[in-house]
Amino acid sequence: MKIAAKRGAPDTAQVSAVVRKPEPSAVAPESEPASKPATSPRGLVERTGSMYSNQLGIKIATGEPGETFKWFLAALLFGARISESVAMRTWREFEKAELLTPKKIVEAGWDRLVKVLDGGGYARYDFKTATKLLDVCGALQDRYKGDLNALHAEASDEANFEGRLRELGKGIGDLTANIFLREMRGTWSKAAPLPSPRVIEAAHELGYVPRTMRTADSVMRRLQAAWRKDGGSPENFPEFEAALVRFGGQRRKPSTALKGTGTKGLALATTPGKRRGVDPK
Repeated sequence: MKIAAKRGAPDTAQVSAVVRKPEPSAVAPESEPASKPATSPRGLVERTGSMYSNQLGIKIATGEPGETFKWFLAALLFGARISESVAMRTWREFEKAELLTPKKIVEAGWDRLVKVLDGGGYARYDFKTATKLLDVCGALQDRYKGDLNALHAEASDEANFEGRLRELGKGIGDLTANIFLREMRGTWSKAAPLPSPRVIEAAHELGYVPRTMRTADSVMRRLQAAWRKDGGSPENFPEFEAALVRFGGQRRKPSTALKGTGTKGLALATTPGKRRGVDPK
């Protein structure tokens, strides 16, 4: 039986990764050129960093259930309005506690999960996240024997796949789903999320896409074309997408605005004390 994808309102702690399609008059034609990019797509990856899963040492390209779940757990942690560093540190606490499978998380229980979350600095969302993890991992165990690959295999198409993923728990909103699926794009055929608003904003700012082009599907096609032109493959496109996310989350100093077409104008300093999720907007 097919399960329809739910597109309801996102969680209050999250911001929708879905971009409303403007009126036809506001949409730029596909042939409209962008300004000359400040740097090449692969140059941006080299300067800002690659996928978040790579930074955590998660080998999602293998397609192994264990590696896939590790990234899913990370996406659940990144989905809250916390800093990137806290989310990564908290994931390391789960790794240290050897709580990297749905079964082990369920067996750990609520109290232990709260302790692990607090150990990573996740105190602001510890109670809520512990409950979410138990609900999601319990549903994954019951419905798919703890294997996200089975969930993907049973889905009829991209929308059905995302719907099944969301139905694992109410804590999986637009942001969490986008974070997880965009890095699975080259591994799973049905993982094909639209670019998040942060990616679109970065693409406009860096000149990969004209500012008048605002529909998510048009932006995605233009970015994929730019990646191919620069020698990238569909399988490693998530590296470019992650680089755009990183750029979008970093603030530029007034004295180092983008200039010309080189990469020296890319200022990647962050603002201390600013709470940021991986992709909050």
